[in-house]
Order: sequence, then structure tokens, then C-alpha cells
Amino acid sequence: MDKLSDDDLALLLLIRSFELKLLALFERGELNGTTHTCLGQEYVPVSLRTLLRESDWIFSNHRGHGHYLARFEDPEGLLAEIMGRKGAICDGVGGSQHLKRDRYLSTGVQGQSLPVAAGVALRLKRYEPGALACVYIGDGTWGEGAVYEALNLAQLWRLPLLVVVEHNGIAQSTPTGLQMAGTVEGRAHAFGVAHHRVDIVDIHEIRAQLAPLVDRVRAESCPLVVEFATHRLGPHSKGDDTRPPGFPRFDWYAAYQAAHPVQSAGIEAEARTRIDRIAAEVAARPPSVWRAA
Repeated sequence: MDKLSDDDLALLLLIRSFELKLLALFERGELNGTTHTCLGQEYVPVSLRTLLRESDWIFSNHRGHGHYLARFEDPEGLLAEIMGRKGAICDGVGGSQHLKRDRYLSTGVQGQSLPVAAGVALRLKRYEPGALACVYIGDGTWGEGAVYEALNLAQLWRLPLLVVVEHNGIAQSTPTGLQMAGTVEGRAHAFGVAHHRVDIVDIHEIRAQLAPLVDRVRAESCPLVVEFATHRLGPHSKGDDTRPPGFPRFDWYAAYQAAHPVQSAGIEAEARTRIDRIAAEVAARPPSVWRAA
């Protein structure tokens, strides 16, 4: 793997350290509800970070900690939200999955975000040309009918909609091959929507591939589906990993450590120290209080 900038690597390892800390806190019973980590998929939102603008909307899903941290770099607020402590993004009501901050919205309801993102994209086209709506979904989300209603309108109305598919090969507990006929590419093309597949983890190369495509979404106001062939390292949420031995689990982290050990070790130590400090500080805060709007 090519050497990353310190900023990119720091964000990658911040997300990884955050997710590992969540798993440790969960085991100690210190989290509210369950949690879905993005271990192994951190490079997806980090790659997109420089391609998105503050004027863009981002719609995330149940596995969205990395999406949020790549947008705001706010582990304090996110951890307070998940632990239900003072300073939480949504007063501790949204928890791990349901967040609203500025132009960022996440939900745990699969497929729900696409029609909402299409509606926002329509408004952006009319009143803020050049801005786009980016929505993260998984391969399992393609089993929801709302996906196809949204794609139909996005193409028919020529909406600036960027659909990022984190295709990790398994939908909760069902391998893709057992629940999806055809391909993501074929389904996008059925509506005349452009599709691009990313099979690499090199952030520099990913950005080089996607930059002209994202620019086209902005300039021509048209939808695009970008499908990342990625790997989820952990279980779906907690204790529900039904994948058979040998299920593919490539990890960019191990590959990068091997290629750049000195840079990786130093920045990872900083990230872990920071997250440990944040976790201790947030855990000591009083419970958050829900303020009715």
C-alpha cells in the first residue's frame, strides 16, 4: 500500500480505536443498547472525506460511526451519545444509530435513507446547484423496495445523488450469494444509473478514481452508485457472527502496518491514548437530559 498522509492515517486509526473501545465498553455493560462497528471498512468514509463538501448532505446507517467521525472528527460527542452522557450529539436519545447534526443524518432503518436523500437531492438541485446528497447503504439494503423507488426518481429527475454501497458480502447473517439475484451494477443499470466499483483499499487511488465521477454528479446533476467491495471484520452487532470459517476478511490495517510499521505504530499509539482519555472523561460525566424540541 502507498504511504498515506499523517492526517488520513490518523483518522483511520482514530475510527479503529474508537470502535475497539466501544467493544470493550460494551463488554463491561457501559453502553446503552447494542452497537454495530465498521472495523475493516474505515477507509471508505476516509477516502470520500476530501471529495465531499460542507454543503453536501450525508445520510448514514446503523454502521455509521466511521461516517460520522470522518465528517466531524468528534469522538467526544459520539461516545457521549452512545453512553447517554452530557454533551451527547442528540442528548443521548439517538444512541449509536440515529444521529442528526447539521447536514448529517443516520438511521438504523434499512432503505429508509435513500428516498429521503433523493428528496434532499431534489431540493439541492433546485436551490443549491453543485451540492449533492451522499447516502451510505450496504449490500443487504438492496432487498428493500424503497431503494428502487428512489433510484427511479433520481434518474428520472436527474438528481445529484451519490449512493455509496459498502458491499461486505453479508447482510446481517446471510451471505449475499444466498439473498441477492444479479448484481448491484446490474440493478443500477436497470434504471440507467451510472455505477462504479472499487476493489482496492488504497485511498490515493480511490480518490483519483472517484474525483471525476463525483464532479460529474455535481456538474450534470445525475445519480451515481459507487460500490466498494469491502470486508466487515466483526460480527453484525454483538455475538451474532454466523459466518463460516474461511469467510473472506481482508484487513487494510494489517497490510498497512506491514508496509509502513514506524508511521503506523506512532500514530496508532496517539489514537489509542486519545480514545482512552476520552472514554474515561465521558464516562465520568452525568447522564444526558433529553430536551424536547
